[in-house]
Amino acid sequence: MKGSTAGSGTAGVNGCPVAHQPSGAGDAGPGYGDLLRLDELLALPPGPTKLHDEHLFYVAHMVYELWFKVILDELECARDGMFTGDVPRALYCLRRVATIERVMVQQVEVLETISPGSFARLRPLLYQASGIQSVQFREIEFLSGLKDERHLGRGDLRPADRESLRRRLAEPTLGDAFRELRRRRGDPDLLELLREEIPDSELLSVAEALTDHDEQFSVWRSRHVHMVERIIGAKPGTGGSSGVHYLRSTLDERFFPELWELRTRL
Repeated sequence: MKGSTAGSGTAGVNGCPVAHQPSGAGDAGPGYGDLLRLDELLALPPGPTKLHDEHLFYVAHMVYELWFKVILDELECARDGMFTGDVPRALYCLRRVATIERVMVQQVEVLETISPGSFARLRPLLYQASGIQSVQFREIEFLSGLKDERHLGRGDLRPADRESLRRRLAEPTLGDAFRELRRRRGDPDLLELLREEIPDSELLSVAEALTDHDEQFSVWRSRHVHMVERIIGAKPGTGGSSGVHYLRSTLDERFFPELWELRTRL
C-alpha cells in the first residue's frame, strides 16, 4: 500500500513499486526463487532438532505474522478509502481482509496436529515467548478501534515495537474513517438502511464489510482458544498470562459495537 519506489524499480499499478523490468529479449529477469527471496525465507525457521514439531510450530506462527502484515496494509488502504470517499477501494480491501481471516481460522488446524505430549517437550524452548506478545496483532486491534494504552507499558517490547504501537494509538481508526464516510453521505440513518429486506446502499455495504472483519477476527480468537485448551489445558501461558482464562476473556471484544447494536434495535 506504500506509494514509494525502491532501488531501481519503477512504479507499477497504483504507484506500487515493480522490483524489476526486463530490459530486452536477453534479460529474463529474476526467477521465482529470486523474487520470493526463497534462500532467505527458507533459512529463517530453525533447522531440524530432536523435537519433531518445533519446525512446524515456528513456521505456523511466521505465516500468521505474514498474514497480519497483509491485513494491516489492507486495513490502512480501506481506512484511507473511507476518508476520501472511495467506497470501491474500501470494499475491495475489507473483503480481502475477511477472506484472509477465514484462511487464518482454517490454519489453526495445523497447530492442532501437535500432540499435548510433543508441546510439553517444546514449551521449555519458548522461554517467555508467547503469541500475546505479537505487536502486529495489537496493531490490528488498535487500527480496528480496540485501543488499550496499557500495552505500551509491557516490559518485553523492543523500542521499535513500542513506537509502532504508539503510532497506532495516535492515528485514526477504521471507525473514525467510517464516521467520516457517513458524514460525506449526509449522515443517513443506518438503522433505516438495515431495515431493507434487500439492502441497496454503498454505505451499508461498507458497514457490513467492517462487521465481517469484526466477526472473522472474533471467530479466529475463539478457534485459537479451543486449540490452546486442547494442547495445554488450563495451564498459564508462556508469556505470563493466565492462558486459556485470559484468552476467553477477550472473546466478547468487538471492534464496532455500534454496528452490532443496530441488530438489537431492528
